[in-house]
Amino acid sequence: MPQELLLQVSPEIAANEPLLKEYLSKQIKISVKDIQHVSILKRSVDARQKSIKINLKVAVYKGGEPFTENTIQLPDYKNVSSAQEVLVIGAGPAGLFAALQLIELGLKPIVIERGKDVRGRRRDLKAINRDHLVNEDSNYCFGEGGAGTYSDGKLYTRSKKRGDVNRILELLVAFGASSDILVEAHPHIGTNKLPQIIQDIREKIIECGGQVLFETRLTDILIKNNEVQGIVTQNGATILANKLILATGHSARDIFELLDHKKIFIEAKPFALGVRAEHPQSLIDSIQYSCDYRGDFLPPAPYSIVKQVGGRGMYSFCMCPGGVIAPCATSPGEVVTNGWSPSKRDQATANSGIVIELKLEDFKPFAKFGALAGMEFQKSIEQKAWHLAGQTQKVPAQRMVDFTQNKVSTEIPKTSYVPGTTSVEMGQVFPGFLSQILREGFSEFGKSMRGYLTNEAILHAPESRTSSPVRIPRNPETLEHVEIKGLYPCGEGAGYAGGIISAAIDGEKCALKIGEILKRIE
Repeated sequence: MPQELLLQVSPEIAANEPLLKEYLSKQIKISVKDIQHVSILKRSVDARQKSIKINLKVAVYKGGEPFTENTIQLPDYKNVSSAQEVLVIGAGPAGLFAALQLIELGLKPIVIERGKDVRGRRRDLKAINRDHLVNEDSNYCFGEGGAGTYSDGKLYTRSKKRGDVNRILELLVAFGASSDILVEAHPHIGTNKLPQIIQDIREKIIECGGQVLFETRLTDILIKNNEVQGIVTQNGATILANKLILATGHSARDIFELLDHKKIFIEAKPFALGVRAEHPQSLIDSIQYSCDYRGDFLPPAPYSIVKQVGGRGMYSFCMCPGGVIAPCATSPGEVVTNGWSPSKRDQATANSGIVIELKLEDFKPFAKFGALAGMEFQKSIEQKAWHLAGQTQKVPAQRMVDFTQNKVSTEIPKTSYVPGTTSVEMGQVFPGFLSQILREGFSEFGKSMRGYLTNEAILHAPESRTSSPVRIPRNPETLEHVEIKGLYPCGEGAGYAGGIISAAIDGEKCALKIGEILKRIE
């Protein structure tokens, strides 16, 4: 059996196998020649002290101990072409992993996706960036792979209690992701690498007899006696099935409106809203690593910060080291920001959402919209930003210190946000209470991270799609909607997940529940 050890070493030793073997030989008092292999099981950066260390969990294989590279294999997926069909609405992580789990259970998934396949989306993303044109069915949020495909692919989750995180990571590795995601404390695939992985998942679904229908938008759910019968698509086609996993994501406003119109019970849900802040990556490195130059052995530094301001949480969200800010509107007439990083995180800037917790009482001005009050609040801010930025996909922007001092920035330097920026006093974008909390909060952030509060940082507004503004309630035992049999609200759009991993886990859970019910019926 290999010997497992917990180590704290310099970044140079952690990055260099011969140096690591030398270090281990001294720790366990054997010759370097007697160390056959070292497997790194877990890795994280400890930047709390001036001398930065890398935490490692390693397995040391000594001479004579058998070692074989652990190759992760896909499950033995069945051919389900003639099996019972289950509708899966949405080809994001919840929908795709639900489909894979259904195949494992011997059921046939029919995946309905309003957007284009993962390659076809690129032309529409280019149109947003270059021509300010938003395709309502194909954009950064909609299309194969969902929002995470072209807005980062971060895999970190706090949802350890929700399910088997390692199972999802191992499936991603089996479909082509780097095995590093099994090791890193904050695993990340990267927007440049995710598309091929997503394509391979889709091809496996089809190879096993499942179906994936692109540019097919759900426009109605057929219900009889409070039980799902099937769906209608935008071209008038009807697809019949009595089991439906609804995994449409946090931005599918037309789905929320459809459910509300059909009097299917939904409820407003608090979410968080704010700005996306961009700093030079070198500045974040100097703050986090307490050095003038990061060097070759440390990754671009991330940050995570939380403060209580005015009785509300204000915190960093979806932080992207060495990343880019992207335009994530899903309809014409609105501006939305998000961030992403390539796999190497090698861009010159770092960005993060800086958002404030909202409360249901904040939506009172939109109370007439009932369960959609939070969605309408969200929409109003995105539309206001669009008007302030000249009715284009340019984004309202302001230097950070100027914002805290209520000054319009006389000049906005070029940022990573490709459509461009318009200098705006951010107080015009947000309700007064939010602007005040943001101003106070940035001052507090500056006290915790010396150098963070600077006019080198540019704020882009708004960061508004942190999570769904609607929850679709479901039975905690069956995971079906509380009133509609056979309807399984799933993932971020239903209010039960908050990222790629938790959404994928929730998709699997819904598929497993369907499998349990169908097995009981048999």
